[in-house]
This record gives sequence, C-alpha cells and structure tokens, in this order.
Amino acid sequence: MNAGKTLFAQVMEFVPWKTFSRIIVRHNGDAGTRTLSSAELFRVLAFSQLTWRESLRDIEACLGANAGKLFHMGLRSAPARSTLADALNSRDWRIYHALAMRLVARARALYADERVLDEFDDAVYALDSTTIDLCLSLFDWAPFRSTKAAIKLHTLLDLRGAIPSFIHISNGKMHDVRVLDMLPVEPGAIYVMDRGYIDYKRLFALHQAGAFFLTRAKETMDARRVYSSPADRTSGIVCDQRVRLNGYYAQKHYPEHLRRIRYRDPQTAKTLVFLTNNTALDAATICALYKCRWQVELFFKWIKQHLRIKRFLGTSENAVKTQIWAAIATYVLIAIVKKELRIEASLYTFLQILSVSVFEKTHISCAFGDKLNENRNNCAANSQISFDF
Repeated sequence: MNAGKTLFAQVMEFVPWKTFSRIIVRHNGDAGTRTLSSAELFRVLAFSQLTWRESLRDIEACLGANAGKLFHMGLRSAPARSTLADALNSRDWRIYHALAMRLVARARALYADERVLDEFDDAVYALDSTTIDLCLSLFDWAPFRSTKAAIKLHTLLDLRGAIPSFIHISNGKMHDVRVLDMLPVEPGAIYVMDRGYIDYKRLFALHQAGAFFLTRAKETMDARRVYSSPADRTSGIVCDQRVRLNGYYAQKHYPEHLRRIRYRDPQTAKTLVFLTNNTALDAATICALYKCRWQVELFFKWIKQHLRIKRFLGTSENAVKTQIWAAIATYVLIAIVKKELRIEASLYTFLQILSVSVFEKTHISCAFGDKLNENRNNCAANSQISFDF
C-alpha cells in the first residue's frame, strides 16, 4: 500500500522540472548519457546536501542501502561512485547555475513583501565575498597563494529573505572590487558593502545607473566638507555632511558630491564613518541599513556549516562549480518550500528534520508538527492521503 510520497520527493516537486529540461537541452547536457542523467545527478547532489553525505563512497553506500526507495526519489538505480565522478566532471556546471538562478528568481518573488527595516520598502542588497581554502596540489586551477589554492564566492544577498540574487565563483586571487563590473544593477536599490569595494569610478557607475551605495569610508579618504546638515547627537550621529573628493583622479572618477555620516556607537564607543550617494534617507536609517550588512556574513557562516561546500566530491573546476551551484539551488529550494507552505520552523530546523527523514512517507505538515498554519488540525488526516508520484 502506498502510504504517500517521501519527504524528499515532496521537496523535489518544487523544482521546475520542465524548465530544467529545457536548460539541459540548451546545454546538450544528456548527450551520450545512458546511466545517470543531468536531472538525476541534481537529485543525487540535493540528497547529499540534505543528508550530509561527504564522499562518493558515502553517497553510493547510502543510496544502495535504500534501493527499494530510489524509484520514489526519481532515480532508476543507485549510481556507482565512478559514474558519479564521471558525471561531475562531464556535466556542464552552467546547467545547475541556470537552475539555481531560476529558483532564485522564484524565491525573490516570494520574499519580495518582506521588509529589511520597518516602514522601508526599497530593495536592499548586501555585497561581500567568502574564501574557501583548497589544496594546491589537487586544485591547481584555483591559485591563491604560493602554498595553497582557494576559490571565492562573491555574493549579492537580497536582505528580504536572505536570498542570494547574484553569485560569482572565482579563484582566490580575484579582488573583490572587480565584481562591481559584473553586478546586475537595479535602479532605486541600495547596495551595502564594506570598504574593500571602494573604487570611485565603479561607484560612480552605480550612481549613474540610478542605484544607491552605502559603504564605510577609508581612513585615508581625502575630501573637503561642502556643507553640513543638522545631526541628532542623541542618536549617535556626530555629523551629516556633503563632501567633495580631493585629488585629481578622485575628482575625475567621482565628480559629484558624496554624503558622509559620522556615527558613534553608544554601546562600544566606536566611531564609524559611512559614505553614500543617498541624500533622501535620514542619517539614522543609513546607519541601521549598514548594520543589516552583517546578514551576508551570517549567510556565509550558515552555508559553510550546513551545506557541503567545504569538502568536494571532485577536484576539477567543473566538479567544484557543479557541487556549489547544486548546494545553492538546494538552499534556495528549501527557502521556497518553507515560504510556500508557510512553515514556521527555522531553516536550520527544516534541514535538520529533512536530514533524518528524507525516506519517511509522511506529509511535510506532519513532519513539522503544528508549524504549518493551514494544516494545523489536519496532520493525522494528511498521513492517510494517497499520493500519485
């Protein structure tokens, strides 16, 4: 008797498979494939992310031990580790990049109504990068230093829901500021970044595109005050000024005024100097928005702790990028499921429950108890529903 779909199968239903099929055809992903298709490879990689499998042998053993349940996962049979290794090296990583971006667009639409700050509806993005250290002898295509390799994940995080709207994977030598040339600029949006992204020519390009930037000024910044606005010192605002850059090249690269806000944290007594081109928001809101930049640091910490992106199943560039994009797609997919089903549990709790229950045949609402609002009183009834795979 079919008691229902497994939790893994229910999560996979939120993948846009028709769109994914067109992506695979576009990249000729299944040409000459007989045993493990590109779609099946994604299911295997998503399974490894959700259940914390750390090696090809680990994946092979775990799937082989549950051979009777693989059909309900969308797999024909348990793939051998050699088949997985070949697939990671041969399947174009752009297939999984395109799938992740499709899921990102869907997730951003779902979380668009969330606010970063109360009574603030504009889009706010946090830009930063994180480094993943690698072994130079195995990953020689990603040079970083003389004794080790590394890759960087340059990430633009939509703070409405903590959804990565843009990610670029580079070797460790690429400077952070260069990612500003690749950034998809949204007019009217606010881009919050640290001092490593200060390049006046690139910042002026953001300004001309109709976007706003917010960063911290460098200590060596050479500028003169043009005029000052009234500042509420009780809120920690020391001064709110319009400044013009000094220096021939600085003036040439950014010929207009900038807004400089000096803020003194009443708790730590630390003084911070913010730099922005937004003259409409009050100084306190500017300071609060920069504080929200910390969410991108928490995002990096979270994915490194809960996704498998620090230990890789292959050593080639294609294998590493395939695994990273599959991990990002899985993260965004879980965020979509959580939002669409209105699950109140945190993303961490959601993943923890899935990691030990992927083969359970129960409705998601039952797995999370009473946390699904609309099915709060129907958990027992849902467990009797028969699903057609």
